[in-house]
Amino acid sequence: MLKQFEEKMEKSLESLEGEFTNIRAGRANPNILNKIKVDYYGVPTPLQQVGNVSVPEARTIVITPWEASLLKEIEKAIICSDLGLNPNNDGKSVILNFPELTEERRKELAKDIKKKGENAKVAVRNVRRDANDFLKKQLKANEISEDEEKDYEDKVQKLTDKYVDKIDSAVENKSKDIMTV
Repeated sequence: MLKQFEEKMEKSLESLEGEFTNIRAGRANPNILNKIKVDYYGVPTPLQQVGNVSVPEARTIVITPWEASLLKEIEKAIICSDLGLNPNNDGKSVILNFPELTEERRKELAKDIKKKGENAKVAVRNVRRDANDFLKKQLKANEISEDEEKDYEDKVQKLTDKYVDKIDSAVENKSKDIMTV
């Protein structure tokens, strides 16, 4: 009966983890390119579908397009994105160098991570509220007894606590990752 609410809580956690992959920690992570679309003959196409993305060194990503004519489009897409990276073009590939993060930037990112974590917790608590509303409607319609409602409310609270703990843990791990020099 509570499976649908647990799935929603799980989606909130997955969404948070997805957002975390887009936060760069000073190391080259090809996942930060996931949202970048390149104009491929008038069609916005994901960057990974127009070329090979590799990480030859810890702070470098190399994008080698399938077609040489896409070099300029890839550069333009990266510049227009909010990644704050300057692409270099060597005639065959686009090279992205990741600068060392400053202490100030690390603290900014850690704050942003905490904010995203709080938003995820709010989403989980909203699911809890929806679940409790659902239980109250079930009780009014005499589909469950008061004792069953209390049992289910306890289960919903335990689920909420479990996902809030998972979110806290994810935030803590990502913050540690960011603050590690």
